[in-house]
Amino acid sequence: MNKRALFAIAAGMIIVFAMIIAMVTTYRPTVHHEETNQLKPKPAPYQATTPRSHPTVVTLDSLAMGEKIKNQLNRHPKIIKIDHNGHDKSHYFNHEITVRFRKLPAVQEIKRIERAIDGKLINQFDHFFIFRSNSKTYLELHQYFESIPTVSYSEPNYIYLQNEIPNDLLYSRYQWNLPAIDTEAGWMLSRGKKGVTIAVIDSGVDLDHPDLARRLQTGYNVFTENNIPEDENGHGTHVAGIIASQPNNHEGVAGITWFNPIMPIKALNADGYGTSFDVAKGIRWAVDHGAKVINLSLGNYQPSTVLEEAIRYAYDRDVVLVAASGNDSTSQPSFPAAYPEVISVGAVNPDLSFASYSNYGNYLDVVAPGTNIASTFSHHRYAALSGTSMAAPHVTALAGLIRSLNPRLSNDEVKQIIIDTATDLGNSGKDPYYGYGLINVYRALELASRSS
Repeated sequence: MNKRALFAIAAGMIIVFAMIIAMVTTYRPTVHHEETNQLKPKPAPYQATTPRSHPTVVTLDSLAMGEKIKNQLNRHPKIIKIDHNGHDKSHYFNHEITVRFRKLPAVQEIKRIERAIDGKLINQFDHFFIFRSNSKTYLELHQYFESIPTVSYSEPNYIYLQNEIPNDLLYSRYQWNLPAIDTEAGWMLSRGKKGVTIAVIDSGVDLDHPDLARRLQTGYNVFTENNIPEDENGHGTHVAGIIASQPNNHEGVAGITWFNPIMPIKALNADGYGTSFDVAKGIRWAVDHGAKVINLSLGNYQPSTVLEEAIRYAYDRDVVLVAASGNDSTSQPSFPAAYPEVISVGAVNPDLSFASYSNYGNYLDVVAPGTNIASTFSHHRYAALSGTSMAAPHVTALAGLIRSLNPRLSNDEVKQIIIDTATDLGNSGKDPYYGYGLINVYRALELASRSS
C-alpha cells in the first residue's frame, strides 16, 4: 500500500472521530424547565457513608411483621397490656410515667422526686418529663405524682406501633397506586414546591438512598437528640418514598411530589415502635422547624394527653396532620388518627375494594391505596408493603401538593378540599369503611386552584 493510500485512510478515520465527538457534545435531552431545575447536581444534606449498590426489589409481609411486634410486646415482662375489646390491645411501660408540670421543677426538686420514686429522670422536653423507677409500678408512680400540686397530669408512656408517567424503572410494573388516584393528571396542575416541607415522623429514613437523598432536609432523631435520623427499620424510608421518591430519574419508583422536601423525624426504633412521648417530641420539633404537613403512619388504641397536646400544638400553628387508621380490621378508634384535628386514612386494594386489614369507623375520613405499594426501603432497596401506613402518605403528599399550589389555604381548608373531591365508594355518602371516599389528586388540585 503506497503512502497516498495510507494518508487517505488516516484522514478518513480522523473525520469520522470528529463527527462522533461533535454529535455527543451537542446532543441534549429534551426536558421541561421545572425538571431541569430539579435535576441540577447539588450537595445532599446527608453525605453517603456506604457505597451505593444496584437497587433491588424485596417482597415483605409487613402485616405479619406488625403482628410479630405485638406478640413480643404482649409477652414482655416489663410492659403492661390494655385489652380494649378482647382483640385490640394497647401497651405501656410498667415502671415509667409521663408527667406534665405546670411550672418547670428546679434541679433540687427533680433530685427529691428521683429519691422518692427510687428512680431517675430519663427524658424531658418543655414541661413534659419521663421518669423511670427501679421498683415502683406505674400505678404507684401515678398515685405519687398526682399528689404533687405542681403536676398538671401524669399518664403511662404509651407505645406506638408503625401502621406500613415517569421513566422510573419500577413505575409501570408496580405502581398501580398513582394512576388509581389520578396522580398523573394532577401533575399538570402541581408537582409541589421546595418551600412546603413535609415531615415524616417514623423510624427515620435511609439518608443516602439514591431515590431520596436529594429530597431530604435536616431532620431529627428524638432518641439521640441529634440531626441523624438514620432508618434502622425500613418503614420510614418506605413512607417517605411514597411521598417524595425522585420522579423521572430512570431509577426505582416515582413519588407523588416532585419538589417538596422531606423532613425525616426518627421517633420509632429499629423494632418499629416508639412511645407517646417520643412521637409528641417529634411533632413539636417538626412544627418548630417549619413543617407544613406531617405524616403519622403509627398508632395506639389508648388516647394520650401528651400526644393530644402535641397534635393541638401543630394544628393551632396551621399544620396539616395525616395519620394511618391501623391494620387490625377493627372499629376500635386508633390514635392519633381518631383526633378531630387529624385526617384519618384507611386503605383500599388495587381493585379499589376495602382492604380487609384496614381499621374502620366513624372517625375515618378518606381511603387511599394501601396494598402492595412499591416504594423505597432501607439499604438502597425497594419493597412492596401493605398497610394503612402506606395509605396515609398518599394523602400527606396530596396535602403537600395543595399547599404548594395555593399556600393561602388553612389546614382546615386543605382537609375539606381532600374530603370534598374524594371519589365516593361503598354506600352513598360517608360510611365507616371508605369515609368520604378515595382521594383524587387531580380534582383536589383543580378545586384548590379555584379556592380563595
